[in-house]
Amino acid sequence: MAKDSSFDVVSQVDMQEVDNAYQQTARELTQRYDLKDSGATIDLSKADKLFTINAPADFVARQVNDILNSKLIKRGIDLKAISWDAPQAASGGTVRVLGRIVEGIDQPTAKKINKDVKDRKLKVKVTIEADKLRVSSASKDALQEVIAFLRDQDYGQPLQFTNYR
Repeated sequence: MAKDSSFDVVSQVDMQEVDNAYQQTARELTQRYDLKDSGATIDLSKADKLFTINAPADFVARQVNDILNSKLIKRGIDLKAISWDAPQAASGGTVRVLGRIVEGIDQPTAKKINKDVKDRKLKVKVTIEADKLRVSSASKDALQEVIAFLRDQDYGQPLQFTNYR
């Protein structure tokens, strides 16, 4: 019997690169002439994997968000890895926007990926293991087809393919 090949489908974010992008954004907020005295701030809670943007107006919050997004892109972080909440009114007439860093594949998304792969009628076996999926098959061509298919899909978070063997 031929040995099965496999790979893992994961959703991971390099927190060091996220922290570097946060540091660059915070530095730019203190240096840019249009944001220097605006009172806009950005915070990163690494433990909660949460960005908090405080700004005097929604427009300024969007500017800070755009700066952060450009820094994340330069550092190779997919923007789908952060889910932003709607702006909330905070004390003193300011606006607060929260952004959660999405890591790991949750159960509903894993089940949807599993169903989509099975609908392709390829000879592969998909198993859900906590926050990742393992796809295995005797045919490496079938595994390549699954990877190509999943790259074309949008599940609301970035997917990486690791441990290909």
